[in-house]
Amino acid sequence: MTRGNIPASGARKRRLQTEHPQLLPHQEVMARFNVRVIGRDKPPLLFCNGFGCNQHVWRYLTAALATNYQLVLFDYIGTGGADLAAYDPTKYASLDGYAQDVVDICRALDLQGATIIGHSVGATIAMLAANAAPEHFTKVVLVAASPCYLNEPGYRGGFDLADVEQLLTLFDAADHSWANPFASLLMGPTNAASAMEELAGFFCEMNPTVACQLARVTFLADNRADVARLNLPTLVLQCTHDIAVPPEVAAYLLHHLPQGTLVQLQAMGHCPHLSAPTETLAALEAFLLPITK
Repeated sequence: MTRGNIPASGARKRRLQTEHPQLLPHQEVMARFNVRVIGRDKPPLLFCNGFGCNQHVWRYLTAALATNYQLVLFDYIGTGGADLAAYDPTKYASLDGYAQDVVDICRALDLQGATIIGHSVGATIAMLAANAAPEHFTKVVLVAASPCYLNEPGYRGGFDLADVEQLLTLFDAADHSWANPFASLLMGPTNAASAMEELAGFFCEMNPTVACQLARVTFLADNRADVARLNLPTLVLQCTHDIAVPPEVAAYLLHHLPQGTLVQLQAMGHCPHLSAPTETLAALEAFLLPITK
């Protein structure tokens, strides 16, 4: 397969069914999204990765959280170990397609009382999944979240449409030449170069065709109407000097979430779980602690 091409949808599924005819829907979901479950008989945490990242982006948090929680991690189609053959450009033309995948994982695992944690566009996906299937969740954590990146009348999302269109031209390149400049933009100038390089490394592992479409879907989506529907206790973690999510967006979320709590982190940039994991972990544990009592 040429790098960047999407194989015929369903090819791997048919191969798995041929080689393993006993394969159950649960196992299909687990394989398709490379689902990894750590621990059992503990309150579950389900992690939704940000743009271009796979489940290992949470690795600075998972060891500590695994002490008291069951962790559920997965990869979006086009990232990590997920089944690229399952990519459907029609399904993933909106974030609802990704949210449906999250719901499918919850149903396959029969998750009950879970806290869903999403970063960046993964936060919007988490919100959509919680709205679609609230029976699986008790709490929501939105890290560096934005329901709409575009500036609109009465709303400052951070980007004018012309700026977004210019940004999206970066992703047209199939050689991942966008990875370093985009990672540098998100991490900001104050974070260690190693954090930027780590983020760029995740980007370089993403299928470029999927990346191009997801970037367009992410930056042009408007999910503001979904915020008020999220009627679960919700923690909003806002970073300092986040070029992708200005403070006005956090204020918008806090105003419209029925049960929202805002924590302003000292962490700079857009990825506090990479640049400031200790501070991020402390904020998470303070919000999660009541469910262990």
